[in-house]
Amino acid sequence: MPQDLSTQSIRPVRFWHRNAVVELDGAPNTRTVLEWLREDQQLCGTKEGCAEGDCGACTVVLGELDAQGRLQLKPVNSCIQFLPSLDGKALFTVEDLAGADGSLHPVQQALVDCHGSQCGFCTPGFAMSLWQLYEEMKGTAPSRQGIADGLAGNLCRCTGYRPILDAGEKALAQEGPLLDREPVETALRELALGQPIHTEAGFHAPKTLGELAQLRQDLPEARLLAGGSDVGLWVTKQFKTLPQIIYLGQVRELQTIERVGDELVIGAGASLEAAWAELATHWPQLKEMGLRFASPPIRSVGTLGGNIANGSPIGDGAPVLMALGATVELQRGEQLRRLPLQDFYLDYMKNALQAGEFLRALRVPLPLQGWRLSTHKISKRFDSDISAVCGAFALHIEDGQVREARLAWGGMAAIVKRAAQAEAALRGQPWNEATLIQAQAALAQDFKPLSDMRASAAYRLQVAQNLLRRCWLETRAEDPLPASALSVWEAR
Repeated sequence: MPQDLSTQSIRPVRFWHRNAVVELDGAPNTRTVLEWLREDQQLCGTKEGCAEGDCGACTVVLGELDAQGRLQLKPVNSCIQFLPSLDGKALFTVEDLAGADGSLHPVQQALVDCHGSQCGFCTPGFAMSLWQLYEEMKGTAPSRQGIADGLAGNLCRCTGYRPILDAGEKALAQEGPLLDREPVETALRELALGQPIHTEAGFHAPKTLGELAQLRQDLPEARLLAGGSDVGLWVTKQFKTLPQIIYLGQVRELQTIERVGDELVIGAGASLEAAWAELATHWPQLKEMGLRFASPPIRSVGTLGGNIANGSPIGDGAPVLMALGATVELQRGEQLRRLPLQDFYLDYMKNALQAGEFLRALRVPLPLQGWRLSTHKISKRFDSDISAVCGAFALHIEDGQVREARLAWGGMAAIVKRAAQAEAALRGQPWNEATLIQAQAALAQDFKPLSDMRASAAYRLQVAQNLLRRCWLETRAEDPLPASALSVWEAR
């Protein structure tokens, strides 16, 4: 433990649950919220399905205060959420939905009325996701597709989705009881006044960037934890032990998203949901990619910085940011340095971070005149699925010629990388079909993809070439494809 952490800084984990503040002494670093609910509290409504944040049977709702001190609710996969990360937050489960007299909540009653439950295993997770939508929409009725988007992290294998969507439409269209937020907000404001948490087990949650920088230098071998959407699986699937954890979720400075000059600066702790929504305001064509990037429970806690720092070759964030010309801002102590994102990745799951260094922010150049962006994700399922191939292409086209090109790919190599040979085939050439064909052929020199459970090597290369053609079809000067021809939603 760092020398500047006194025994007085060790305190219980505190959070709001079941209308009261809960205090937990000696909480293990990696005990999940799901385990605590089912095994310690005997609250067994929340189910374990996949134990990897994919099926949604374990969905609960977390409450946090935003910058204005208002309660914000978000769905979370409790199977990969570590218990100490609840400190200073509010936890709601399916047991909280029914009224004091035992009457069902409108989302529960709608699931009954619309026959939205068969075996019932997934139903508590659906109910919690619908409750979060119900609370945040406050009686308004989103579109059926909007409800489907909100439920993209919940899987059902027996009832089917039509009656569940019917239930969502029925529940969200009516007025009904809403959560009394005042006592929750009051409790969370009081909890926020507490000192940064350091548990005896080695879970540290600094509150400022300075505290984080010092901790990172004092504990260079500690595991940095943000949303846990990947690290959680190390525990539930690989059974790893993590003796020292530095949790980033309390550092507000890491969660900022702001425009600085001609760049969009995204703090490494900003959620995927917030970061991608901001990106899509500047590049509207990214909206669909955002809807297909994981699921609402993952996007609500997972961070774009974590997605980038993780360095998965099939991560969807890196190809897009690489095509946009993003740089990473790294911090060690008080020292800052920047690297182009394509130079950050060294090899499979290896990056340029030095001991005691952490990712502080992502810096993305704002759109410039003449640049066109095209992004495409290919996966076996539309919603909440891992990419077989992800392509992101930024082209600077002027007077019918390609002045500059950045073609970035995920799923084609051990790291996300740019296609140097294909880019060279485009630069300075007219943006026509002949140039396209030359660039497609060059992709075979840039990549020798692997075959795995998601796709064969031959399929990946063919798809990569096809996506480049799709980019040409949507950006060519004559008869470009309309937006409706490029959306998977239009094809359903």
